[in-house]
Amino acid sequence: MATVLDAIGGTSLVELERVVPPGSARIVVKLEWENPTGSMKDRAAQAMLSRAEEDGRLRPGDTVVEYTGGSTGVSLALVCAARGYRLVIVTSEAFSEEKLVQMAAFGAELVLVPSEAGRTTKGLILAMIERARELSHQPRTYWTDQLHNEDSIAGYHGLGEEIWDQTGAGVDAFVQTVGTAASIRGVGETLRRHNPQLTIVAVEPGESAVLAGGPAGPHKIEGVGIGYRPPLWKPELIDELIAIDTAEAQEMARRLTREEGLFAGTSSGANVLAAIELGQRLGPKATIATLMVDSGLKYTSTDVYRR
Repeated sequence: MATVLDAIGGTSLVELERVVPPGSARIVVKLEWENPTGSMKDRAAQAMLSRAEEDGRLRPGDTVVEYTGGSTGVSLALVCAARGYRLVIVTSEAFSEEKLVQMAAFGAELVLVPSEAGRTTKGLILAMIERARELSHQPRTYWTDQLHNEDSIAGYHGLGEEIWDQTGAGVDAFVQTVGTAASIRGVGETLRRHNPQLTIVAVEPGESAVLAGGPAGPHKIEGVGIGYRPPLWKPELIDELIAIDTAEAQEMARRLTREEGLFAGTSSGANVLAAIELGQRLGPKATIATLMVDSGLKYTSTDVYRR
């Protein structure tokens, strides 16, 4: 008998029709909001907990702890609810109210760390990590520690295979924003095994383009741009870095909703802008794949959609 966890993966791939300018490459997007919690992070959460169960790091009756900007926490809350684990999430009011409500609805216990005017900063991420570290010292507690957990990369291998199959083995480039770097690695490495000439482009906030050597700064593209190089980052995999400002990413998210009927979050807007920038250089014979990382339903209380 199937469970809710069997519904993770197998998401649709669609081609953008109206926001892509003439002469650009074909841009296709994976609708990751079709996963049960409305985000690609369901894949990573399932992989992290399944692998921990398999090798005994996580046992029945244990508590799971994690720091998160929301989507990973919601996904962990789903998996923990389905498998019967207590979950404690360290997060912040910097992230959308919808995500916090959704985590709590699944039964997660929230520990809130204050932010700098509701923005993501390096200091906020480090404070959240330290609080999670403290909580992880409690007995019978498993800390998923997503920024260091390579199990999460494996959760995205299937996503890469889906993209390859759904494009008819015809993808020339992959574009993805960087948070933990697990998704760009898991998808990128999988696609490059199929196509060694694949171009992989990493996207980061223009206000905090640290991967390109710029200074860390506050921004409002949730789930990405942690303000320092994430431990899972693999620079040799990446062909190019593109920085997208928050305001531009938000406006593209709105355009995707109005012009394509794709109700997406801010990081998805950043992905599409970067894909268009690359697509204008590659030309109409190329196919670029990127992700609709999560649903706009997670952002209706934010300034992306409420202005």
